[in-house]
Amino acid sequence: MTENKITYAIEAADLNLYYGETLAVRDIDMQIEKQKITAMIGPSGCGKSTVLRAFNRMNDLIPSAHATGSVLYHGKDIYDEDVDPVEVRRRIGMVFQKPNPFPKSIFDNVAWGAQINGYQGNMDELVEESLRDAALWDEVKDKLDKSGLSLSGGQQQRLCIARTIAVKPDIILMDEPASALDPIATLKIEDLMHELAKEFTIIVVTHNMQQAARVSDFTAFFNLGEDHAGVLEEYDVTSNIFTNPKKKTTEDYITGRFG
Repeated sequence: MTENKITYAIEAADLNLYYGETLAVRDIDMQIEKQKITAMIGPSGCGKSTVLRAFNRMNDLIPSAHATGSVLYHGKDIYDEDVDPVEVRRRIGMVFQKPNPFPKSIFDNVAWGAQINGYQGNMDELVEESLRDAALWDEVKDKLDKSGLSLSGGQQQRLCIARTIAVKPDIILMDEPASALDPIATLKIEDLMHELAKEFTIIVVTHNMQQAARVSDFTAFFNLGEDHAGVLEEYDVTSNIFTNPKKKTTEDYITGRFG
């Protein structure tokens, strides 16, 4: 498959995810649009974060986790034996629920990933560019030698985003990136997501219906199947999911009848 024919950032087909013998998520088929924001919503325990982590093989770090099916990225199944999961995670970055800056300076937090990947360019320029892209530069430019842990929660999360984009991924996964933040910091993260989507593909797990409606172009609604495994119930343009869902379960979840 030649790269110019690839129209999607990620394509999951017949994806089943297990923890030990337990089937956590089954039969996931998704095509993630490039340079768009895709939100993943659904009740707790339905496998949203498990699917998100399957898109860059973060689940590999859990000893009992394994997957069947395929996840295509640039036409290549990231689960093929010859694929390096570390390289997958460089290209498909991850921002976690709780900000997790390193106990290092703000500068070193951003530079760290680029350094271990052998970046040969001007590090000062890369750090500034990444902090600007994360809408943090103006707030920290005079204290780059201060600890990343000295920042507020919202600033720490934007620092983690800067750290992620410094290694030049083309997809950013976000697992409830604003759930630990106050409303003002949350809106800053949402505004930032819109800006980042001009350059990156973003997939975000969120429990906040209003957030999904505000920020995303596409929404995937996950639910628990009768076998207690997560299933992809409905996947569509966000406006359709929120105003004209095809399934009653989607409507019930969106309107707060369950979940």
